[in-house]
Amino acid sequence: MIDFISNTGDDINMDSSLQKLSSRILDAISARKRIMVITHSDADGLVSGSIIAKAIIRKGGRCLVRVVSDLNPNVLRKVAGEDHDLYIITDMGAGLAGVIDEHIGKGKGKDWMVIDHHQLPEEEMGDDRIFNAWKFGIDGGMEACAGTLAYKVAHALDESNKDLSALAVVAMVADRQDQGERKSLLGLNADVADTARELGLLSIDLDLMLVGRETRAVHEALAYTSYPYIDGLTWNVDSCYSLLNSTGLRLKDDGRWRTLAEMSSEEKSKIVETIAMFASSSSAPSSKDANTIVDELIGYVYTLLREDKRSMLRDAREFSIMLNACARIRRSGVGIAICMGDRNSMLMEGEMIVNEYRRTLRGYISTIMGERWRVVDDGMLAMVNGDNLIAQDMLGAVSSLLSGSQAFQGRVIVVRTRTDDGMYKFSCRKGLNCSIDVNLGLLMRECSSRCNGVGGGHSAAAGARISADMLDEFMRCVKEGVYSKSSA
Repeated sequence: MIDFISNTGDDINMDSSLQKLSSRILDAISARKRIMVITHSDADGLVSGSIIAKAIIRKGGRCLVRVVSDLNPNVLRKVAGEDHDLYIITDMGAGLAGVIDEHIGKGKGKDWMVIDHHQLPEEEMGDDRIFNAWKFGIDGGMEACAGTLAYKVAHALDESNKDLSALAVVAMVADRQDQGERKSLLGLNADVADTARELGLLSIDLDLMLVGRETRAVHEALAYTSYPYIDGLTWNVDSCYSLLNSTGLRLKDDGRWRTLAEMSSEEKSKIVETIAMFASSSSAPSSKDANTIVDELIGYVYTLLREDKRSMLRDAREFSIMLNACARIRRSGVGIAICMGDRNSMLMEGEMIVNEYRRTLRGYISTIMGERWRVVDDGMLAMVNGDNLIAQDMLGAVSSLLSGSQAFQGRVIVVRTRTDDGMYKFSCRKGLNCSIDVNLGLLMRECSSRCNGVGGGHSAAAGARISADMLDEFMRCVKEGVYSKSSA
């Protein structure tokens, strides 16, 4: 069994670690060394990698950003063969110090550092090359995402990088770290968000959290809100229009569709009541489930005040959806460019990518729900077979969406697919109202370790990658882990 640190508060000082890390980066910049930022292919990865790259460029450094879906030996061998001196790994790397050293360690004339928030093995606690939330007694699953930690490093490089605090908020909500009351931010995340608010870059308001609240007609915003997933409404624009129109709401103003942001508090209350009534009358959920849906739809919204009104980047959650879309359909360069400040051609391309992303996701979910053989569900554990269907880069998006579905309430959801190189990749989440006290990050790391694979993550969201011949053993391990906690 691998031992992991807990959120107990350690003697390791964050300021001291930041000083050491920033000094190494500044020395590399001064020496004109070639720096590569390697980051994860999701919104938190794109944000954290961009923040570090932007901070380096502002100091006059040379930097290349590489986006990868996971930090496996093949990736490390490839990047080690490229002509770089310092490798900065963001949103990945926890538990992989030995593997990284093997391929790009100092013995090979190269240097590396990790900026990450996933749970850390005890043996990596004292490694100065690793800047990880858990080293400082901070819960990396709820209180600090990779974007937040990257911001702290950028601020240590130069205090003028405070303006990057607003971008870090996009990473926080993308990683669903808005886990406080009514989707508020906690811990270090809240501190960084407060910095953005004090600078006039961010507003935080309690509101109805529909996707496209500032950019789309309200019925479209409801249809495109996939968390929570509402059977009969999610992705069904016509049904959403019929439902809201039946309430007598004024959906147009002088021939132009109104957005949620333009509606009064009374109108928003009517929308919430209408959704709750629809959910209660549905054949699938109970009234308790309807309350859960309403609770998931109301919370704090984070508005980036320097972005144009009616831009997809103005609402932090919608911004994060665009970045996730870019990452998941292998257009990460567009997402990086947007994070770095492009508001012209790349933003237009990003909007088209979001539409493609939604169509793809809708196709996956429709197939999974239609081909029932793909789902084995015993009420506690739902195993979803995405073989020959789900692209490996879309796996996390699918599991996240299923976790918001009423159909999988209370379950641990494990989704799998085959990768391009014949491996199996897994993504797991806890569904709505899941009370099973299992830490999915530790479970994925333990089971993948037993099977000579790699895995990890957070308590409620994690993933793994194993070889095909270990599939049965891995599945047994996961089942044992979930069932042991459900009966505890």
